[in-house]
Amino acid sequence: MRRSEELDHAVDVYFRGIYNCDVTLLDQVFHPASSLFDVDEGVVTVDPYPAWRHVVENRASPASIGQAREEEVLSIDWLSDAAAVVHVRLRVIDSIFVDQLSFVDGPHGWQIVAKVWHLESTL
Repeated sequence: MRRSEELDHAVDVYFRGIYNCDVTLLDQVFHPASSLFDVDEGVVTVDPYPAWRHVVENRASPASIGQAREEEVLSIDWLSDAAAVVHVRLRVIDSIFVDQLSFVDGPHGWQIVAKVWHLESTL
């Protein structure tokens, strides 16, 4: 599998993990020391991956309500052969998010080391 195919696979695992609220899948693509960042009304929120993982594990998944998967890769910026930033848009229940996922290719394959997310809109 080529590097870009491996990264595409990791992004798909991310999408499936979010869609199903499957933390086992998310554990495959998030580095355990990663953090998630958001800014709302000038306040920066930082969640360590384990805290965010707990939230995802305990919420209703889009799959559980029969929502169709709505996701797209907006762009991939390659920093090197082993680092890339992937911009995605996805729907989770009634929210549309835009995420910037910073990936590195380390000993456990492609993993997200940081996620910056923005709630683009609600339906």
